[in-house]
Amino acid sequence: MEYRSALITGASSGIGEAIAELLPETTDLLLTGRNAQALAQLAAKLTRPGRRVEYLAGDLTQRDHLDAVIKAAEHVEIDLLVNNAGLGLFGPVASNSAERELELVMLNVVAPTVLTNALLAGMLARAEASQRRAGVIIVGSVLSFFGLPRMATYAATKAFDVSYAVGLAAELAGQPVDVLALCPGTTATRFSARAGSKSGLAALGHSAEQVAAAGLAALGRRNVLVVGLGNRLVTSFARLLPMALFMRLVSLASARIGR
Repeated sequence: MEYRSALITGASSGIGEAIAELLPETTDLLLTGRNAQALAQLAAKLTRPGRRVEYLAGDLTQRDHLDAVIKAAEHVEIDLLVNNAGLGLFGPVASNSAERELELVMLNVVAPTVLTNALLAGMLARAEASQRRAGVIIVGSVLSFFGLPRMATYAATKAFDVSYAVGLAAELAGQPVDVLALCPGTTATRFSARAGSKSGLAALGHSAEQVAAAGLAALGRRNVLVVGLGNRLVTSFARLLPMALFMRLVSLASARIGR
């Protein structure tokens, strides 16, 4: 965790905010998210003498904001990239608007791909020159490992994120950049409500602080972390049970969440 400077997307709440709060005070921060007021409050809270904390409010589905974040990250020479910003969408695909589905793919897939591609070479060069390690965290989901009715597009985007992280980690084997796909399950944040689920299950999940701490501890030690024993059991069942049976069980659970 001895990073000099970190970029955290989706930092205005939830897991992104928790990661920002858990990083050492020796780590400068560049925070981005949609909620300018929340980012300003977090930046004020975390600023210390000798520590630089900056924020850029905006929408990562928009190329101009992506470019602004990339420029700022290169300026502060980040050595930790946390691709946390994400969007959920609960409901049958046929009932979702095309605009909302596109926004989900842009934020969950395109934004982390563009940011990682743009910043990785600089991170790698600085790590080699300083003989220090850099890190990339890509936040996936327990849903990365199987499809979920009524969240089909979301689960597919998170499957991309994990596959991308695993492939990237293999590319960088032997080089001073660690990559982690962080896969939480239900987490006690506002994510589920914003996605359109009224089940209240979020309150039963891990806290954002628990997920953030697990991810930071795993970076450099493994490439994929599914947070929590229950979530690891679910992903194991997905591999071991016949697909038709597993998807039947998942469909029943999804219908219950929808109610």
